[in-house]
Amino acid sequence: MSVDFEEYLSYLDPADHQHREALESSYHEAARVMSPGGLRHYLEGIRAMASMARGQDVVLGYIQEMPGVAREVGEDVIPDCVHAFMKLASHTSGTVISLLITNMPLVAQRMGDARLVRGFLSLIHQLAGKAPRGLRPMMENLDELLSKLTLGGLRRWALWGAQAHQRDLEGQLAYFGLATESSRAVLQAERRGTLFVNTQRRLNFYLRALWGRAFFLRPTSGDYETREGLRPYIEDFQIHLPDAADACGGISGLHWYRAAAAHAAAHLVYTRERISAEALSPAQMKFIELFEDARVEFLAAKQFPGLATLWRSFFEQPSDPENPHEMVDLMRRMARALLDPDYRDDAPMVAEAAHAFRARLEEDAHDNRVCWNAGVDFYNQAAGAMALPSLRVLEGSGISYRDDNRWLWGFDENLAIIEAERVAGTRQVRRKVSVIEMANELDVEGAGDDAQEIWTLESEFFRDGDPEGVSLNQLEGKEPISDPYHYQEWDYRVQLFRPDWATVIERRQPAGDPQRMDDVVANNRPVASRIRYLIDALQPQGIVRRRGYEEGEEIDLNAATRAMIDIRRGIMPDPRINIRITRHLRDLAVVVLMDLSESTNERVDEADEDSPTILELTRDATGLLSWAIDAIGDPFAVHGFASDGRHDVQYYRFKDFDQPYDDKAKGRLAGMRGGLSTRMGAALRHAGWHLSRQPAQRRLVLLITDGEPADIDERDPQYMRQDTRRAVDELASQGIDTYCLTLDPSADQYVARIFGDNRYAILDNVRRLPERLPAVFAAITG
Repeated sequence: MSVDFEEYLSYLDPADHQHREALESSYHEAARVMSPGGLRHYLEGIRAMASMARGQDVVLGYIQEMPGVAREVGEDVIPDCVHAFMKLASHTSGTVISLLITNMPLVAQRMGDARLVRGFLSLIHQLAGKAPRGLRPMMENLDELLSKLTLGGLRRWALWGAQAHQRDLEGQLAYFGLATESSRAVLQAERRGTLFVNTQRRLNFYLRALWGRAFFLRPTSGDYETREGLRPYIEDFQIHLPDAADACGGISGLHWYRAAAAHAAAHLVYTRERISAEALSPAQMKFIELFEDARVEFLAAKQFPGLATLWRSFFEQPSDPENPHEMVDLMRRMARALLDPDYRDDAPMVAEAAHAFRARLEEDAHDNRVCWNAGVDFYNQAAGAMALPSLRVLEGSGISYRDDNRWLWGFDENLAIIEAERVAGTRQVRRKVSVIEMANELDVEGAGDDAQEIWTLESEFFRDGDPEGVSLNQLEGKEPISDPYHYQEWDYRVQLFRPDWATVIERRQPAGDPQRMDDVVANNRPVASRIRYLIDALQPQGIVRRRGYEEGEEIDLNAATRAMIDIRRGIMPDPRINIRITRHLRDLAVVVLMDLSESTNERVDEADEDSPTILELTRDATGLLSWAIDAIGDPFAVHGFASDGRHDVQYYRFKDFDQPYDDKAKGRLAGMRGGLSTRMGAALRHAGWHLSRQPAQRRLVLLITDGEPADIDERDPQYMRQDTRRAVDELASQGIDTYCLTLDPSADQYVARIFGDNRYAILDNVRRLPERLPAVFAAITG
C-alpha cells in the first residue's frame, strides 16, 4: 500500500508554509534512508505530534530531526521515539519536548545503537517523574554530558541529582545545568577514560586494514549500578564492545579496544564451525574456551605478528590481588603460556600442556576439535590437583580484552530451530477471512502444520454432515502455541545455573462466557462498593496544591493578605501563608500471575458439593481486581501457568498490556481451567520478561498460588523452592517487584525464604480471596 504524502500535509496549518516546505524537503531525505514501512512510521509520527497540541515547534523539530536519527541507528527506533514523546506530553512542557527532539540526532550519534537510544528515552521518562525541572537545563547541556559520559554514567549522574534535589526545584535547575560543585564532582566521578563512539571509526579502519573485510561493531552499555561495562561478545555476526574503557596500568583505553576488537574479529575469521556443548559441564566449557582463544590468536599472530605483541602486553600487567584462587591463577598462566612461546612456567602441568597444544596447532590449527580435547584433558589434570571454585569465580577469571565466547558454542536444540527456520524460509501467517473464502478453500490437500497461511473466522464454522451443534474447530482444530522460550534454572546442589533448562510455551485456553465475569461484580456488590473507594483513592490526581503550610513552593495570596491585615491591626498573624505543590502520579505496570495447577480444581469444602473450587474463587478475585485496575488506569496483564515437566511449562495470556479489558478478555478469563503442576521459577521469569518490556517506573508481579513450587520431574522440594527464590532475585535485579498471595495455610514454612519479608500474604480463609485480593493490591501499590 503506497504512502499518501498529501494526507499528512493536511495535519499542518495551511497558512504555515515554513512547515510544509520543511516536511517536503525532509520527506525526500527520509525516503533515502528508510524503507516504505519506516517511512510510514515517520509520517504517522507527524499525526501523533500534531495531536499532542504542544506547539508547531514540536512538529517542525520532529519533521527535520527524525531522518537523522534513522540514519544513525535505524528506522526501527522511530515508533519508540514517538511513543516516548507522547508520554512526556503529560509530564512536561512543549519546549522541553522540542529540545529533546532537537537533541535526538546527537543522542543517536553518541549512543550508536538503537537499544541504547531506547535506554536513554527510558531515563528521560523516569526523570520526568522525579526531577521535571531538571529536564530543560539537562537538554541544554546534553552535548557536554554525552561527550564525557556513557549511558550508564549519565543515568547515575542524573538519578543522583534527582534524589539529592527531590524537593528543591531551584536545586534541580542548578544541578542539571552543571552550575553546582556537586554536579561537576559527580560528573567527573562518572567520567570514563575512552568512549567507544570516539574510537569506532578508527577500529573499523583498523580491522579492515588487517583482514580486508568489513566488521560490524556495536556499543553495549554496562551495569547501571556499577561503573563496569559488559564483557565483549559476538552475536548475529556483530561484535559488541563496552561503550567505554578505562586505562589500566600502562594500557590505554584505545589499546584495550584494539586488542578486544582484533580478538573478536579473529573468532569470526578463523571459526569455521561451532563446538558442541553436549555432555559438558560449565567448568569444562571454560577450559575449552581457554584453548579456543589461544587457537584463533595463534592463527591471527601467524598472519600478523604484531597482534601477538599487542595481546601479550595484557599478561605483563599484575593479576588481580582480590582474586587469589589457585585455579584462576593457573588458568591465567596457562593462557599466557599458550600465547607466548618464550614464557616458562614453574608448573610442569602448564608447560607440558602448552607445548603439546602448540605442536597440534602446527599440524592443523583450523580444526577446533583440538581445543575440545586439550581443554577437557587440562581440566581433568587441574581438577585432580586442586579444588574447583564456583562458576562465578571462573567467569570472573577471563582476560579483560577477550569476549565471553557465546559465539563458540552450539546447542543441538538451538541449531535445530535455526535450521528449521532456514529451510522454512518464511514465517507462518495468520489472517482472518470471510465465510465464503473459508467454504471454498477449506480442503487443501497436503496442508499441515507447515502451511504458509492459517485462516481464522470471527465465529465458529459448521459443515454439513458433521454432528449437529459441533463446529469444525471442535472436531479438527488445533490449539495455537507460541515459539518456545528457554530459561535457566538454579541447581542449589551444585550451586550452578542450568542453562536453557526449562521451556515455556504460550498456549491458549478455550474462551468462556464473558457475562460470567460481569456477574462476579454484580454478585459481590458489598465488595465492589468497598473497591470503589480504593479506586477513588488510588487514581492519579496530577499536580495537587495544598494550602496552609509555613513552607511551600508558592505564596497563598489570600492568606498573605489576611496576615498583613492582622499585622496592621496588631494581632499575631497566621504564619501558614504558603502553598505546597505535590505530584500525585502513578507509573505502574502489573502482571497478575495465577497458579492454574491441578490442585486449584479442589473444592474449598470437600464435604459440600456446592462449594466453589479454588480455581473459581481465583477467577472471581482476579475479575474483581481487573475491574478495579482498569478503572484506576494502570497498565496490567493477567496471565496464568501450569507445567508438565521442565520441557512443557504452559503459559496462558488472558489479557495483555496492550489489550483492553473488554468482552474478549473477560471471555478468556471465564474459560480458564486448572491442571498439571507448578513450576513457579520459569513462569516468574517469563512474566518478568513480559513486564521488562513495559517502560513504567515501577513494575510488579502479583502471584496468586495455592501451594509451593513442584513438578513431576523433580522430587526434591528444595530444588523448586531455591530456583523460585533465585527467579525472584533475578526479577529484583531488573527492577521488578514480586509479591505472593498464597492460599496454603502451611506456607509459613517456605514462603518467607522464597519471596522475602513483607513480600507475601497468607490467606487462611480461601472464601475471602475475592475480598482480600484488591485490598492487597491497594496496600502494595498505594
